[in-house]
Amino acid sequence: MFDIIIIGAGPSGMTAALYALRAGKSVLILEKDHIGGQIANSPRVENYPSINEISGLDLANKMFEQIVNLGVNFDLEEVISLTKDEKIFHVKTNYSSYEAKSVIIATGVSHRKLNIPGEEEFNGKGVSYCAVCDGAFYKGEDVVVIGDANTALQYSLLLSNYCKSVTICTLFDKFFAEKILVDRLKERNNIAIYHNLSAVEIKGEEEVNEVIFKNTLTEKKESFKTKAVFIAIGQIPHNENFKNLANLDEHGFIKVDSHMETNVKGLFAVGDCTQKEVRQVVTADNDGAIASVYAVNYIDSLK
Repeated sequence: MFDIIIIGAGPSGMTAALYALRAGKSVLILEKDHIGGQIANSPRVENYPSINEISGLDLANKMFEQIVNLGVNFDLEEVISLTKDEKIFHVKTNYSSYEAKSVIIATGVSHRKLNIPGEEEFNGKGVSYCAVCDGAFYKGEDVVVIGDANTALQYSLLLSNYCKSVTICTLFDKFFAEKILVDRLKERNNIAIYHNLSAVEIKGEEEVNEVIFKNTLTEKKESFKTKAVFIAIGQIPHNENFKNLANLDEHGFIKVDSHMETNVKGLFAVGDCTQKEVRQVVTADNDGAIASVYAVNYIDSLK
């Protein structure tokens, strides 16, 4: 029996563990893949307070080292079911079963990918899924954004503030975004809009230098020289195993209140897997701290 089981070892999950451990609670983190989540794949992090520059992997390792020193329990196991019996949560993994007084879900998301040649090869070398995280690295450069909804347009507007030019390419003949974003996009002199383009390959040497598309109407190839490709075609949450307890929105993200608590008492969710607008490492930390404080309060109320 643990006080708190945390599902996921990204920044939000490890921050939750930090606060719970400092409150004297026993904590088990279950992670199916590797510590750090998406941030571990980022070659440079320059927007984390007090640290000028650090690799995402180094940041994740520092977080993990801190909670290990405080006595966290950690297992590489995939959670396949979560149930609650009166006041006890039952967590079943692909290897074992555990019990806890409270559970914090921190499973994150995965970025929807194009699955084209060069995408994996140049990930972190010009291919990015987060303009907020990586856009500043391409100040004064020509960049390409792929996507047609709000996130793609928001990325394009952000990038246009410091990039030489932004080329936004959509698969269909229109945007699926708010009108105000489309209007703002068309007002920017350094943003070029191309519709009906399907990405087929990302090319480069050490880093990205070109992205190739096929026009869906003419079948002709079109290419753009670029230093970076920002892919914004959606995110995939991993919450299917919790929908029997937690309320999910229409996109599969977990609904939480201001305490990061779900509709089930003692069940919390944090980070990218929740219904939210901003998904950054510092906001993940924020979620983890809040959830942990209220999870501790919940556990203490059970006595």
